[in-house]
Amino acid sequence: MTQILVDGDACPTVCKEILFRVADKRQLMLTIVANTLLRVPGSRFIRALQVAAGPDAADQEIVRLVAPGDLVVTADIPLASLVLDKQGFALNPRGDFFTADNIAQQLTMRAFMEELRSGGVDTGGPPPYGNADRQNFANQLDRHLARYSR
Repeated sequence: MTQILVDGDACPTVCKEILFRVADKRQLMLTIVANTLLRVPGSRFIRALQVAAGPDAADQEIVRLVAPGDLVVTADIPLASLVLDKQGFALNPRGDFFTADNIAQQLTMRAFMEELRSGGVDTGGPPPYGNADRQNFANQLDRHLARYSR
């Protein structure tokens, strides 16, 4: 794995903090891509990249930057699909990997829920991000890095 890219606008702060520590400890390049200016710790391994405002500007930049073997942290299912197409890995902030085996189902469910919402159905939202999510994210990240980083 050569780098970690983060869809920064919607990534929970606690995940970013975990990623900051991991990037420095393992000396991995970490790039947070967002529409807004984000503060990152001073480190030669960590950078923030602000892109123009727009609905998919950060996603497009991540897709442009990702290379085979890179890890992308995102909850955006269409972005995850594009990352997989480029032979990258996609991990959501709750610690679940998007894979070739589950991405089609995830995209279908997303489209179905979007259709319900556009029809006026209140589908609720995801549950609040909690300690179990943080721990699962940290554990999956650690396992992945142990397996794929040089």
